[in-house]
Amino acid sequence: MTDDGFTQRVNKVGALADPIRRALYRFVARQPGAVSRDQAAQGIEVPRHTAKFHLDKLVDEGLLTTEFRRLTGRSGPGAGRPAKLYRRTRKEITVSLPHRRYDLASHVLADAVERALDGTPMADALRDAADNAAAVVLDAWPPDGDTDLSRVDGVLTHLGYEPRRDGDAIALGNCPFDRLSADHRELVCGMNHHFIEALDRRLGCDHLEVVDVEPGPGCCVRIAQG
Repeated sequence: MTDDGFTQRVNKVGALADPIRRALYRFVARQPGAVSRDQAAQGIEVPRHTAKFHLDKLVDEGLLTTEFRRLTGRSGPGAGRPAKLYRRTRKEITVSLPHRRYDLASHVLADAVERALDGTPMADALRDAADNAAAVVLDAWPPDGDTDLSRVDGVLTHLGYEPRRDGDAIALGNCPFDRLSADHRELVCGMNHHFIEALDRRLGCDHLEVVDVEPGPGCCVRIAQG
């Protein structure tokens, strides 16, 4: 990597050192679609001009991208000017944004292989390894919250899943194992399903159900009330 390339990556991360900028990035990343300056400002409770300044800085660093659309849905004379909207860029940087957890995946898969070499059937080995990883994660990030969904939401936020509430369910906007799942979808998505089920179970949220969803830009599962 050239010095210029390294500097550019460091600058992207440095852009998130500011707490307002970091909060704006997280807010935009958690939304299902592009958001306006007003929505972003209201979302983190800062003045509109403050949100505008920091949103545009995030665009300059390549962490957000923009599009223009009339929010009224009308066109032609009198429809008003298109609004500038922001969404997270699809580009991935090394540190990385969106968040990746290849270390977690490698830990679970290596543990599963060791269990299988000791004679455990592979399907059981993968389930047991995912459960063990869930226990380690919960030791590192004890759950907080007054409801089952809020406790699960907090842990998954730490892990980079970008959870967002969808009624009485949680949709996961990011796959922490994105590149691995692209090449080994059945294995990695199965591991992920077992891991999130284990988190729910160890949190005592037995009535929550981990539901497979069609592959897309986010995670392969969602969490719903059982």
